[in-house]
Amino acid sequence: MELAVVVFIISLMAALVFPAFYGSDNRLKSDARRLASLLRYLNDNSIAAKGIYPLTMDLDQEELSWKGPDGEETEKVKSLAGVYLQSKGELKKGEVTISFTPLGIPEYMALHLREDDKEMAVSINPLSGRVKIAEGWQQ
Repeated sequence: MELAVVVFIISLMAALVFPAFYGSDNRLKSDARRLASLLRYLNDNSIAAKGIYPLTMDLDQEELSWKGPDGEETEKVKSLAGVYLQSKGELKKGEVTISFTPLGIPEYMALHLREDDKEMAVSINPLSGRVKIAEGWQQ
């Protein structure tokens, strides 16, 4: 009887925990949080160090590369679908570079993420430096 109760409890916990690890929704949210963290990191460090840190987004290769205080890094983001820049509008193909200056990011930017039928946006405000994650396609 005790063994049956233990097996039941373990299977119940597994049923609650495993979908969280394999859902595409969580992967999209994880990518959004990671990108928000990167934007905050580059913005804050460019202001603090009075440096210029470029962020290059290759939309065709779904790849981000940046130069920060820790050197140059590159990361694949499979859910990257587009970028909105205040000066260039909506970009879905090609490569775009934006530099974080000693005054922070120079213009409003939103990174769009898409996976299956879910969409999210990570935006950064140049006036406040605030990074926001929102569901859906944002401008």
